[in-house]
Amino acid sequence: MKWTVQRYVLREVVQTWLAVTGVLVAILVANQLSRVLGQAADNQYGRQVVAELIALGAVMNLSVIVPVGLLLAVVLTLGRLYHDSEMAALQACGFAPARLLPPLFCFAALIAVGLGWLSFVQVPRADEQVQLIRRSAIKEAQFGQLDAGRFRSFSGGDAVFYAERVDQDGILHNVFVRRETAGRIEVALADTATYAKGAAGMHLVTLFNGRRYEGVPGRSDFRVIEFREHGIPIATPADVAGRPDPDTKPTADLWLTRSPSDIAQLQSRVSSPLMALVLTLVAVPLSRLRPRQGRYARVGFAILVYFVYSNLLSAVKVWLEKGELSPVLGVWWVHAGFLLLGLYLLGREQRTA
Repeated sequence: MKWTVQRYVLREVVQTWLAVTGVLVAILVANQLSRVLGQAADNQYGRQVVAELIALGAVMNLSVIVPVGLLLAVVLTLGRLYHDSEMAALQACGFAPARLLPPLFCFAALIAVGLGWLSFVQVPRADEQVQLIRRSAIKEAQFGQLDAGRFRSFSGGDAVFYAERVDQDGILHNVFVRRETAGRIEVALADTATYAKGAAGMHLVTLFNGRRYEGVPGRSDFRVIEFREHGIPIATPADVAGRPDPDTKPTADLWLTRSPSDIAQLQSRVSSPLMALVLTLVAVPLSRLRPRQGRYARVGFAILVYFVYSNLLSAVKVWLEKGELSPVLGVWWVHAGFLLLGLYLLGREQRTA
């Protein structure tokens, strides 16, 4: 009977975990969709960029969703067994709830391995890709589409472009271009223009049949040049090299540094698989229902435990980054505290059974 019951409960937990995690992922994707669409509207991202950002964001947040999905799956499954008196029947046959821990821990261990792979490998890669895609999309959007009747700024505001209309062939009509270089102002007016993307982040605007005014404001030696064709190169902003982001660093690099931010990031990545194991231990005694309690009576407590757990880990990460907490103590005291909570609840349940 032991193996039959354990397989039955494990199957129910796995099915519930898949359902709960799927719902949480759907909620997350819907929330990300509204946020990314807002950013796309502000920065004129393309549709492909929006899809990539949503997919990568979902991967990055799986390490947050999976542990809470596991906690809720155990609480919901065992809560149903208590509510339907199945657990009471099992206890009457000498089957204690603690005997469910081995199969649940085996499943949690598999989840922890997957979370470790996500946290150590995939999430840093996804984070780096998100940052690269956003920077590239912003640069491309600056010159990706020139809307008629709208002033557009380029090169940090040193170049301003305006076209009255754009025909179906992409030819710009009644074009205005203003550039500033080393204190000199250049204004060009043209009947038509075309634009094309060049190499090394350069774009070329070719003006046809127009006039160019060039000079220094306040001086009278302006030059006026009439032209039939005039090319104006416009550079998109170069990437600014800043401090390496610990979120995007490979895990192997985090082991080789003593920087507080790197230590905080490394311990944060270790926390996700540990959290899945600790929450499984807490969930088994937490799911116990008293007679006539509702099936979902413990779900609120489970969510509260998760939020306290995750918020403490987030706070400790900030303290580590600021150097206000010793790396030796780090996040380990949070995991140890909830591990002791789970052992206490499990021991109390065995004493009252």
